[in-house]
Amino acid sequence: MTTLLFWTAAACALAYLPLTARPASTLRSVLKTASVALLAVIAVLGAAPWLLILALTLCAIGDALLSRETDATFMAGIGAFAAGHLAYIALFLTNPGSDPGLIFNQPAIFWSLIVLGIIMTTLLTPRAGDLKGPVLAYIPIILGMGIAVLALPDIGALRWALPAAMAFIASDLILATEKFLLPANHPARKLTPFMVWPLYWGAQAGFLIAFT
Repeated sequence: MTTLLFWTAAACALAYLPLTARPASTLRSVLKTASVALLAVIAVLGAAPWLLILALTLCAIGDALLSRETDATFMAGIGAFAAGHLAYIALFLTNPGSDPGLIFNQPAIFWSLIVLGIIMTTLLTPRAGDLKGPVLAYIPIILGMGIAVLALPDIGALRWALPAAMAFIASDLILATEKFLLPANHPARKLTPFMVWPLYWGAQAGFLIAFT
């Protein structure tokens, strides 16, 4: 049952990919939302930690909101994803094998995330306009998720959590660059949607694998 649901989620994600750069539509919203909502259903059926279920559900809600592509739904979507990241942080730090001391065993990743946060804050502050507040609040939350995952031991299925977190951060970094930093006619805008979605969905699938 769960295997079938996983491949259905993957099929929705694949079907959404060619639509990712197209205008908002009902089909686009359904496919995008179902791609992660089905992962949340799998987590429920697999008796996964409730924080994983909560995080996936919040991210699916965020997907539904962001798929409408208005400033109002963008802000609401940012809020849903921020809450999802907070749930992931709690999931990582409350895992029985979690050890905050492990965070400092990977100083290159830790300090890279700190520097990335400073750079993105500096770049986005003058460019985010009316969205500056939620965007700047989101940066430390997602980078906090990337730092918190370092507390997990590199054993078993938990090995998937770190690459999943890095993929999630990369997808948000590309999305922020596209929305706020690239000129409207920049040729890279044709490619960024097709980079963001595989990284993002792969991250969510990676978290599911790590904790179920």
